[in-house]
Amino acid sequence: MQWADKRYNSLNYFLRNKFNCKVFKISIDAGFSCPNRDGKVSTGGCVFCSERGSGDFAGNRCFSIKHQFEDIKQVMSKKWKNGKYIAYFQAYTNTYAPIEVLREKYNEAINEEDVVGLAIATRPDCLNEEVLELLEEFNKKIYTWVELGLQTSNENTAAKINRGYKLNVFEDAVRNLRKRNIDVVTHIIFGLPGETKKDMLETVNYVSSKDIQGVKYHLLHLMKNTPLVDFYDRGELRFLEYEEYIDIICSAIASTRPNIVIHRLTGDAPRDLIIGPMWSLKKWEVLNAIDKTLEEREIYQGCQC
Repeated sequence: MQWADKRYNSLNYFLRNKFNCKVFKISIDAGFSCPNRDGKVSTGGCVFCSERGSGDFAGNRCFSIKHQFEDIKQVMSKKWKNGKYIAYFQAYTNTYAPIEVLREKYNEAINEEDVVGLAIATRPDCLNEEVLELLEEFNKKIYTWVELGLQTSNENTAAKINRGYKLNVFEDAVRNLRKRNIDVVTHIIFGLPGETKKDMLETVNYVSSKDIQGVKYHLLHLMKNTPLVDFYDRGELRFLEYEEYIDIICSAIASTRPNIVIHRLTGDAPRDLIIGPMWSLKKWEVLNAIDKTLEEREIYQGCQC
């Protein structure tokens, strides 16, 4: 089974089939905060999260959404003249503000020319009834998906990384979003402190059993000025090796339900902030190695689901 030239259901394949053209994400920093930083849930955030709230490649929050959008779009359009765009609210928690603020910012983004979709990254514990109704409102206007940072299904690891919520909160969020026909994309991180390959694949199996429509697989990066540096200094964090990560990702693809769209197979970190693993900076080399290994092992998405 293949999806165009891939052995997995890639985001590029999904978007091309849905919109009949190349579609890019425009990553926006809308100026929100996070309850895991401001004291409502905790302080300091998840231990791996950067000072920019995992929006290191998003636009600059000092500028308007329109300015950010046009700035990034100008770069994208040099490569693809006739592409369309997903307005991606990436940095921090993008449902953590008064409803009228959220409505204003979402509208500003989707009213930009050639925007065909809205993507909103948030926490499962920031989806109250009022927010869910707003998301449903936008989903009726434009294709919308919501990204939830699960990272792991292991409750012990979740406590260790200061995630700040239990699995039942994630499950309730998925149910509530799906009741409103909103697609759910789940983030999983491989290489969290103390986790084995078995632990990581248990998270994959857990997510695959839920009513989700997309998944992002991330490699854990250690970045400067994050609480995770303390783990590293105490010897409690081991970086995954290159070959080890390729093996885990290929096993994860095999265990992922075929109708789940795989949005990402590795993560990015700014070169000036990353402490390790340094091999991750060779992103295209990693992606090519994954494709090659899938073919050599005759693995395709869902073959071991």
